[in-house]
Amino acid sequence: MSPQQVGFALLILGCFLLLGKFIRVKSGVVQRLFLPSSIIAGTLMLLLGPDVLGRIAGAMGMEGWEETGLFTESMLTTWSALPGLLISVVFATLFLGQEIPTPKRAVTLVGPQLSLGVVFGAGQYVVGLLLAIFILVPLFAMTPMAGALIEIGFEGGHGTAAGMRGSLESLGFESGADLALGLATVGIVSGVILGIIFINWGVRRGHTEFLSGDAKMSVDEQKGLFAREEDYPAGQMTSRPSSVDTFSLHVGFVALSILIGWLMLSFFQWIEQMTYAETFELFEHVPLFPLALLGGVIVQVAMVKMGIDHLIDHEIMLRIQGLALDFLIVAALATLSLTAIGDNLGPFVILAVAGIVFNCGVFLLLAPRIIPRYWFERGIGDFGQSMGVTATGLILMRIADPDAKSPAFEAFGYKQLVFEPFFGGGLVTAAAVPLIYTFGPWPLLIAMTVVFLIALLSGLFYFGRRLDQAAEDEREVENQTTA
Repeated sequence: MSPQQVGFALLILGCFLLLGKFIRVKSGVVQRLFLPSSIIAGTLMLLLGPDVLGRIAGAMGMEGWEETGLFTESMLTTWSALPGLLISVVFATLFLGQEIPTPKRAVTLVGPQLSLGVVFGAGQYVVGLLLAIFILVPLFAMTPMAGALIEIGFEGGHGTAAGMRGSLESLGFESGADLALGLATVGIVSGVILGIIFINWGVRRGHTEFLSGDAKMSVDEQKGLFAREEDYPAGQMTSRPSSVDTFSLHVGFVALSILIGWLMLSFFQWIEQMTYAETFELFEHVPLFPLALLGGVIVQVAMVKMGIDHLIDHEIMLRIQGLALDFLIVAALATLSLTAIGDNLGPFVILAVAGIVFNCGVFLLLAPRIIPRYWFERGIGDFGQSMGVTATGLILMRIADPDAKSPAFEAFGYKQLVFEPFFGGGLVTAAAVPLIYTFGPWPLLIAMTVVFLIALLSGLFYFGRRLDQAAEDEREVENQTTA
């Protein structure tokens, strides 16, 4: 495959992303669903690819279209390789440019938020592994590794599902990544729809602090555009272009973070080969992206220690992250195998329904009892994240708290500092599948049950019962923010 073919495949990907944005702007149905343009573009490419258009063309006797659909083999090969590369960029940028909060300020907000987040994350493993042990393995002859798919697809989203493809395939679960991608699509669509339903329900029942009447967004917000008069900076210049462009500088920091992650992973793999590799292998099947996240943390801490952390602007990091994530989602959906989902439709439906029911139950039943104040505004963000991607949670929080008057956004951000290195694509997500493959589902089920119960009990009987004091602490945090 030539460099020209790779470049042309990327051009086609960008054009479809633009087409997806055009559909978002023009379609009222798509706007009400708040579907990202990347999801729209990826779905279009999937329909025009080998699994849909190719099959239709084959049935109609149209030669030359059966194998690749509208596209070429080089395009599909390029797109299938992109998610595994871009996911490391997404995770490397998560903490670069993030302000490290003071311990008191962080603990006040993070405690209940982290308890709820871990209940979502660990609970998805508990539900998935129980289904795998008692239903999927005996009735559908699935591998026990299917028990990790709810967390990979729902909590992790498209990026994590695509990034785990190499690990799943190396362990013999070839259909796992396609099933996880399908679950991620179900999760993000149902997460937005159910989130909007919950917000309107919360308004009617008086659970929201700042909304009255129907929860709505402006036309521009529904289209995903900024109005002409709005001023929303994309980032802060931290380097003079005469030396190096700011965007280029930030790409360099991302590259350094990924390189550090690669060195860490290579070191762990070397240690493994020198010690216990003959018994079992863990790091051999761990993907790079969770270590790239840790590499980003190391770079950020080092910059703070050297007093030059002002050179990293988190808004620009978010732009780099967004670019990588958009292209990742489009490429992952474009190369999704519907055959794998069709061959495992029963398990897929069971996992999807179980994940949705569990997440809805945690939000409606546990969030009010774990988070002392602003439970709806803060809980809806974790619900959105647990259904697909962090962006879904941010969208729902933006609707529930349009002027950011509650500490929901700040608490959510601080929680990510502790939560992301482990769940939703972190170390636990990366290690879960190799651990199930090596030791079976029971050890991980027991471990995740313990983590789930610790998070649940600490939330219910510590943070939930400290209602008055916690509310007073949060008022103090709000006053500090205002001051």
